[in-house]
Amino acid sequence: MKKILYILLGIGLASCALVPSEHRENVVAEVNGQQLTKEQLAVLTSSAGNAQDSAAIAEAYIRQWAIQILEYEEARDRADADIEKMVEDYRRSLYVHEYEQQLVARHQPKEWPDSMVEAVYATNREQLLLREPIVKGVLLVVPQGAPKMDYLKHWLKKLDDKNIEKIEKYAFQYATGYEYFPNEWRSANQILMRMPMETDLLSERMAKNSQVVLEDSNAVYILQVTDKRIVGDVMPADYAKERIDQILLSHWQVGYLQQRRNKLYNEAVRFNKLKIYE
Repeated sequence: MKKILYILLGIGLASCALVPSEHRENVVAEVNGQQLTKEQLAVLTSSAGNAQDSAAIAEAYIRQWAIQILEYEEARDRADADIEKMVEDYRRSLYVHEYEQQLVARHQPKEWPDSMVEAVYATNREQLLLREPIVKGVLLVVPQGAPKMDYLKHWLKKLDDKNIEKIEKYAFQYATGYEYFPNEWRSANQILMRMPMETDLLSERMAKNSQVVLEDSNAVYILQVTDKRIVGDVMPADYAKERIDQILLSHWQVGYLQQRRNKLYNEAVRFNKLKIYE
């Protein structure tokens, strides 16, 4: 099959008689009946610094686009039966995979019974090991030279209602950062976004102290730990919820899809759609 390539590299270039007049102004390239439009090309060239860069990007893309089409059609024309079978097998697998994913998304449970969650947590502990420390507590960032630092550290060590009130007033007046999370787990990475130190050093200090203090030239960082888990510990049940949901969904999906496949097969046998010859 003869290959015909038309490339129009800019607005105002001579039009091609083989491109229909109603589309001619919007088409920048055509090869073997497939067209590339100005809108498609504009997405690639919009970030170019100048007209010269834009033209270079457009020319390179048009070349790549045309070669891909030409190579595909040449390869398709010379494909043997084995390749056609591979293409058809992949096409069938893609259809089935996408359809099954839609079914799973449509029918998967929104919540899991507590008994199932507890069973997964009890029997899959090797999949629920921490890869980084997690912590509950209070984190303050206070400028260097702020007053009553000793009082603040003392209040943090005993988080009763009276001291929490004092801490919050102090934070409102002096702190540049304040997070109160005694009932919520935070990962080491989340803490280190506010407290500039190495993960290993944070883990080491957390293991030895309930109050971790770091100072630099600008600020004092204070982490008061009320609860913690280290690397290799089993995740607490509340922290493991997302992982448990993934395990339950995976198990449910396998069973659900197998049930549907069995149903399809049994119905094919029942209604004589499937015939097996000896």
